Formats: sequence, structure tokens, C-alpha cells
Amino acid sequence: MKHPESKRKTSIPKDWNRGGLPGWTYHSDVFLKLEKQAIFGNHWQIACHVSDIAERGSYLAFDVCDERALIVRGQDDEVRAFHNLCRHRGSRLVSDEAGQCKSALVCPFHGWVYNLDGTLRGAARPESFPAFDKSMFGLKPLELEIWNGFIFIRFAKGPQPSVRDLMQPFAEEMSHYRMADILPTDGMWSQTSPVNWKSVRDVDNEGYHVALAHPALQDLYGSSYYDEPFIDGVCRSYAECNSNGGRRWSVKHYTRLLAPGESLPETMKRSWIYYTLFPNAVIAVTPELVQFYQEFPLSTGETLLRGAIYKNPDETRQQRLARYLAYRIDRDTMAEDVQLTQWSNEAMTSSGFEGFYLSDLEYGVKTHHDLIRRALPVSTLDQQPGEDAIGPLNDQMLLHETAVD
Repeated sequence: MKHPESKRKTSIPKDWNRGGLPGWTYHSDVFLKLEKQAIFGNHWQIACHVSDIAERGSYLAFDVCDERALIVRGQDDEVRAFHNLCRHRGSRLVSDEAGQCKSALVCPFHGWVYNLDGTLRGAARPESFPAFDKSMFGLKPLELEIWNGFIFIRFAKGPQPSVRDLMQPFAEEMSHYRMADILPTDGMWSQTSPVNWKSVRDVDNEGYHVALAHPALQDLYGSSYYDEPFIDGVCRSYAECNSNGGRRWSVKHYTRLLAPGESLPETMKRSWIYYTLFPNAVIAVTPELVQFYQEFPLSTGETLLRGAIYKNPDETRQQRLARYLAYRIDRDTMAEDVQLTQWSNEAMTSSGFEGFYLSDLEYGVKTHHDLIRRALPVSTLDQQPGEDAIGPLNDQMLLHETAVD
């Protein structure tokens, strides 16, 4: 079976620089602050899928790098995104990660009430305030885009175009999975890992380690796995399941039960594909499920991992069993990756660490690092500046690049 090749040009330059980011960028508090502002604050983030807030009045909340997001489905069935803060004192308007309200959001601090479209319905004890225009005190909106059913938000206008434009190279291929129609399974999952967020990406952005570090995936994929580099902020990784079963229990039974949906073309009926959106989001598909996962820095040495798994709306019993087995394979793989990220991350502070030396098979790591270097040119410096100097140096380098352009 011939697998579908990407239509994008993905050749590797013969003279490409094999180095990654310097180790100091993984443990500098000031650099992390710059990353939160210049990378996480103004790039698209996956919030959830429309099916996660299917009912009117349903909401979902999550935090991203010192920001708080609230996604709400209004009484008019419109999906909106806001900063999760009351305009009175800045309290969290909702404290639960997900929930349902009838017709309004009530601040748990002082009882200010907001309509589901974000407008202020009324302040508690309004006579105690000077006269004010309620229209000026609605919830602050966030930029939102729904693409293939996934809800993307952005806290500040950034360098990326629309999600639709970003994902255009993969739109035709991804359309076969009917993502707008998928349904939640077990809701959002999350866990923390004691590493810098970039160490998570460094492992996930390359498959060079699969053969040795992931026995189940190697059993499932064989030699079919390959990565493509980041181009214009997105990349793709592809693998094809073995047709002759596997040695491991989960793989053997998964390949036996594999029952792709009718919407998938023949060339994709055994495909596991990962679509990555800079800086930190992945939409992954298999014949029986769609999932997303992402990571957010909590500190230089702690990262929040977050994601969700979705099923086909007309899922059969066989597909449900295959989805469970795919989850088992993924679960083991994730545990192995967490260990790899810890080993890699702890090396960054070692006196023996002299930087990355990357294989052609790790071009995804290099191109991800290139995007960080472009956003934060101070990361091109091999030697760590003083913490107080990192911000000013980065500003000077950005001004210089702007002047050159």
C-alpha cells in the first residue's frame, strides 16, 4: 500500500546547521518570561472541540502561561471566548474546568452577573458604585477561530495567519476524518511533568528514537514512520500500521481489530498521522479516533500536559475496542516519552553538555528551534547573558533584524 506523501517541499538542505537551542534557554527564568509573551501569548492554542461544549450554557476554562481563558456557548448557540476574569476585581469568573449554567455567569467573589454573550447584566449592590456604563464592563473577549470543529484561541494578535490558512497544506487529507462531527470520550486529561516545555517538544518532534525507545510503536509501525520539518509553522509526521499483526499484546489485537471508517480512502486506512502547530499543539489521527495534546510551561522546570480523545459519531463496537487498544499503545508511549524528556532536560544544566548535534531524522527539532530563534533572537547566543541583560539584548536584536529587513 502506498502511503500519502505530503505535497509540500520538505527536502533538507545539504549544509543545514545541526545545532539546537543552547542549554541556557531551558533554565532561564527571564527567557521563559519572553517565551510566554512572544510565543504562547500570540500564537493559536487549542481550547477544546465544539462537542465539549455542545449544550447552550456549557463552558470550559483553562490557563495558559499566566492567562485564563473561558469558552462559553451562548443562548444563541454561538461559541465565544473571554478572559476568565471578572471586571470588578479580577476574580476567576468560573473556577471549574468545565460546567453548565442556565442563563448567566455569576462571579463567586461579589456576585457580579454576566450574560453568556459576555455583557454585564448587573453588579451586586449597584447603589454602592458611582454611575457607570454597563456596556463598558463586559467580559474581555479573546480572538477565536473554529476549524474542523476544534476551537482555537489567541490572547494577543500575533505573527500567525488564521488557523485555516496555517493548516491549508493538510486540509484535504484531514477532511477524511470528519473532525467537525467527532464526539468526546473521557473529557480533558492533564498531568504535570518536571521538565522545561521545550524538552517535551524536542522528543515529540522527532521519530529517530522510536525504534529503540518505543517498543509498541516500533512493533506497530515497523520502518514506515517519518517526520517532516516545520514549514510556515506547521509540520506532519506519518506512520502506517503493520498488516501482519505484532508481537506485543496491544499491537497484535489492535491490528486484528482495526476497522477504519468508510470515509477514509484506501491509502489512509492504516495510517497514524500527527499534525503539529507551532509552538505546542498536535492533532493526531488514527483510523478510529482523533485527539489533540499540547503542553504549557508552568516554570522553567515544570510543564502542564493537556489533551483529549474523540470518537467517531457512528462508532461500532469493533472500532470502540480498537480505540481502547490505540489508547493503551499511546499511554505506554507517553510514559516512555516523559522519561526521555526528563533525561534530556536534566542534561541542560550539566557542565558536560555541549549542545545538540542533530541527525537528518531530527530536522523537526531543528526547524522548531528555528521558529523560537526567529521569535526570540537572543536564543542564538551560545553563552548565557546575565538574566538582567536577556530582555534588552533580545529587544536590540529584534530591532536590528527589523532594520535589516
